[in-house]
Amino acid sequence: QVQVVESGGGLVQAGGSLRLSCAVSGRTGSRFAMAWFRQAPGKERKFVAGISWSGEDKDYEDSVKGRFTISRHNAKNTIYLQMNSLKPEDTAVYYCAASDYGIASRQEYTYHYWGQGTQVTVSS
Repeated sequence: QVQVVESGGGLVQAGGSLRLSCAVSGRTGSRFAMAWFRQAPGKERKFVAGISWSGEDKDYEDSVKGRFTISRHNAKNTIYLQMNSLKPEDTAVYYCAASDYGIASRQEYTYHYWGQGTQVTVSS
């Protein structure tokens, strides 16, 4: 059984930084594409960033380009989201997702495994 566990959320002031981590376990040898989504209060969950199995292909939602960086360490079955220059509008629950497809997508339905989420709060 595949498990996805996020960590690293917290409270930070505007302009600050946080790094989220996501560990995947339960099935060795899988070539997951991975992504981060977020859900702000009262809003739908939305794509933030995605990365292919190889790490060569990355995709970012426009509002985080230049501020967030997604990366992965396959030997550790872990991906990261480095978030810099945080803004109050980045406040949300951040979810990590894994897809059996090797290429990251912006569509939620292409992801087979989800974490429970980690809260990120950016104060003004």
